[in-house]
Amino acid sequence: MNRVRALFRHPLIWPSLTLVLLFVIDVVHRANFLSITMLDGHLFGAPVDILNRAAPLVIVSLGMTLVIATRGVDISVGAIVAIAGAAAATVLAGDPSQVGTALLAALGAGLLAGMWNGLLVAFVGMQPIIATLILMVAGRGAAQLLTGGQIIPIGAPGYLVLGDGYVASVPCSVWIAIAVSVAIALLVNRTALGLFIRAIGINPAAARLAGLRAGAIVFSVYAISGLMAAIAGIIASSNVRSADGNNAGLLLELDAILAVTLGGTSLVGGRFSLAGTVLGALIIQTLTYTTYSIGVPPEATLVVKAIVVVVVSVIQSDTARGLLVRQILRLFPTAQTRATTGTTAP
Repeated sequence: MNRVRALFRHPLIWPSLTLVLLFVIDVVHRANFLSITMLDGHLFGAPVDILNRAAPLVIVSLGMTLVIATRGVDISVGAIVAIAGAAAATVLAGDPSQVGTALLAALGAGLLAGMWNGLLVAFVGMQPIIATLILMVAGRGAAQLLTGGQIIPIGAPGYLVLGDGYVASVPCSVWIAIAVSVAIALLVNRTALGLFIRAIGINPAAARLAGLRAGAIVFSVYAISGLMAAIAGIIASSNVRSADGNNAGLLLELDAILAVTLGGTSLVGGRFSLAGTVLGALIIQTLTYTTYSIGVPPEATLVVKAIVVVVVSVIQSDTARGLLVRQILRLFPTAQTRATTGTTAP
């Protein structure tokens, strides 16, 4: 019984089961859902397409995870995605060969935007949702100013390969998402940053009294979030071969928050899971694929997504977990008796 309880209390069990269930639904609806084929040296198939489409969301959600872990939130990431794409497209419109400059412009714009959020939250003392709401509105306007209110086409091959190219038969965006995930995991788990973030999220006042430079750490996580959004903006603009200041990254901040929540990160700070966030992003993208695949009308997709998020979030609560574990144990009374008496089967 204790092992069953421990299994169902693991923070990754419910996101994993949700993702498996979606895969099962897709396989039932289309038997070759999991099949992957090689065409012109590139891997093709539904799983590859899901990973490719989920890459920008994974990257943005990882940055959002660190922000939420410090009791904050960043609702400006969608606007930063638009700003980064617009900055890169503006440079490439002048000279398509300046791919390196375009990348630096996009990353620099995202980093500056994140630093602006961090400045308002960490040092000015503004509420995170208000500080990032300012950039959410102003940033979208800045992106449209950069693009002149038009969709700027991008034709530089060196830039387009980032979102539409392949390396070792796998989409470049997937490799970028993997590299970013590993880098963030190393930063959090191999340095003291992860411990500091948890300390601030659990009790900011105690963290300051313990000598932690809470302001600098909070500033850093918002800067990282802005940088992650810029990387996602590069991938997104490369994938669609254009920069759209009005629609790029639209509502991406909501999907990122949902991915973080589905992954088991606490919205009150302190407890977070990078692996859970990746699973959450994959759930959202798989759910989008599934709804379209089984014929759900596009206008009902958001409703279906909301229902799934509510169900998974409720199941992740301690009360619901305890109730579910008790119901499962009732189905296996023998196992419950052995766990209680300590006897073993002959």
